[in-house]
Amino acid sequence: MADVDEKKAEDAIEIADPGANRVIDVDGTELDAGLAEPLGADKYVLAAFFGLGIGIAFLTGKLLAAGWGMLAEWPAAVRKVPQLLRYAEDERPTYTMLVGAVIGLAVVLVCLRREGVRRWADDVALELSKVTWPKKETVTNGTIVVIAAGLFATVYIGLLDRLWGFVTTLVYGA
Repeated sequence: MADVDEKKAEDAIEIADPGANRVIDVDGTELDAGLAEPLGADKYVLAAFFGLGIGIAFLTGKLLAAGWGMLAEWPAAVRKVPQLLRYAEDERPTYTMLVGAVIGLAVVLVCLRREGVRRWADDVALELSKVTWPKKETVTNGTIVVIAAGLFATVYIGLLDRLWGFVTTLVYGA
């Protein structure tokens, strides 16, 4: 049976239609090809860079908002730059987050364009492609085992605590 499947896999020629995101087998049947599948392990690396950009945007926005707030309370800075008070205190985070988003996007784009970072990202993607990911059933069964063991341990330790509390009260008195 395995020989038949291997033979079929060797004989099959897939024709990709990138515009429609379809893969068609030799016999004309359409195969399932998810949107993220063409990226392979690169999708995880790109998701990490996306997360890095969001983190940088958030931190930069918060730092700029804090700095703007400190400068707006400093009389000498307000005398030199009266535009610091142009926007209300509750409007400032909107603008600083926008600036932070631009900075985060710029940092990610600069990082992705650097040859060393790109090579490192490709190496990470290559290593991720070697990982054998567990199936949904395996993860579900493992989760159930962990939850059951946790509940059992909680009940066991709770009963021991009550027992030893009772014994301690008998020995030492109330």
